[in-house]
Amino acid sequence: MGKNKLAKFADMEGFPHVFQVSSHALREGQQFEMKGQWNKQFFKNDNPIVLELGCGKGEYTVGLAQLFPDKNFIGVDIKGARLWTGAKDALAKNLHNVAFLRTNIEMIHHFFSADEVSEIWLTFPDPQMKKTTKRLTATNFINSYRQFLKPGGLVHLKTDSNFMFTYTCEMVKVNNFAVNFSSDDLYASNLVDPILSIKTYYEQQWLARGLTIKYIQFVIDQNNDLIEPDIEIEHDAYRSFGRSKRHNMDSELNSSGNE
Repeated sequence: MGKNKLAKFADMEGFPHVFQVSSHALREGQQFEMKGQWNKQFFKNDNPIVLELGCGKGEYTVGLAQLFPDKNFIGVDIKGARLWTGAKDALAKNLHNVAFLRTNIEMIHHFFSADEVSEIWLTFPDPQMKKTTKRLTATNFINSYRQFLKPGGLVHLKTDSNFMFTYTCEMVKVNNFAVNFSSDDLYASNLVDPILSIKTYYEQQWLARGLTIKYIQFVIDQNNDLIEPDIEIEHDAYRSFGRSKRHNMDSELNSSGNE
């Protein structure tokens, strides 16, 4: 591992708004002490908590925190070097409604208690075209989100992937989830919202390539048994900028001297 990464990992050990727990530790029974206590122990307020899962460099998390000071935002990602960028930016901007959590998203239910989270953002996730259970809007993940989303909790998906958008729309449809807004061409839609002012580096690259950005906002029903959609979807014919296989967190954490 390069010295630059090691330096970033060392930085994050001292950041008061960054939390790191390895998947191995959670599987071995380690409890996250702040589960159910984020507002009381960290944010020191009762404002709604919003997660960005797969936040990358945290551009969206930080941008949303600036736009909505009356909400608390937590960016979640496995890649520490990327999280460092957002964490440094939040410190530089003196934002007190931002935190970052370094973990596998498959383990996200270990960090939040029932009704603790109001919204989830999924910004340009890997569509996982060959692995349904790795797809962040697959029913196994929806069941995980149900464990901590408040009744009426929102999920936002913003994606360049037609595959991901089509799959998610079908999943929402077969499970009768309420849709607040949906567009297969967000910036040509009639949506007027300050979130449109936030464009990540990669999103700008995709727009420059002439790709349309898709967006859907839906409400997760807390009661019904979920149905996995049975649909054939044409795979995307391109590979998005920056998409690569996920790192294994435990090896990365161990290399940086963390457990």
